[in-house]
Amino acid sequence: EVQLVESGGGSVPAGGSLRLSCTASGFTVADQDMGWYRQAPGKECELVSELNSDGRIHLDYSVQGRFAISRDNAENTLFLQMNRVLPEDTAVYFCAADRNPSGIANPPNCKIDFGYWGQGTQVTVSS
Repeated sequence: EVQLVESGGGSVPAGGSLRLSCTASGFTVADQDMGWYRQAPGKECELVSELNSDGRIHLDYSVQGRFAISRDNAENTLFLQMNRVLPEDTAVYFCAADRNPSGIANPPNCKIDFGYWGQGTQVTVSS
């Protein structure tokens, strides 16, 4: 059974840092395209970052230079390092795996872009 469990969310002042973790079971993270999404209240789902199985990385322009995605194969875990956070980074962050062969929807869709999703972890940035 595939499971994705996020952790590391919380409250942080603007300018601070957080590291989100997504521990996977039922598959090997190194073999899958995986991503981090976020959704703020009343807003569309956003693709924050994607790490493909071949090592290619995509970062949304809004987080370039501040966030970084990585994985630890030994721990079978995907990470999102969030630095210099802003109030607009406040959202529930979701980990996803098993990219839809048809690609990422336009706009990104938190239900169909990937086949498996975690339960989400709340990130709140105070100004």
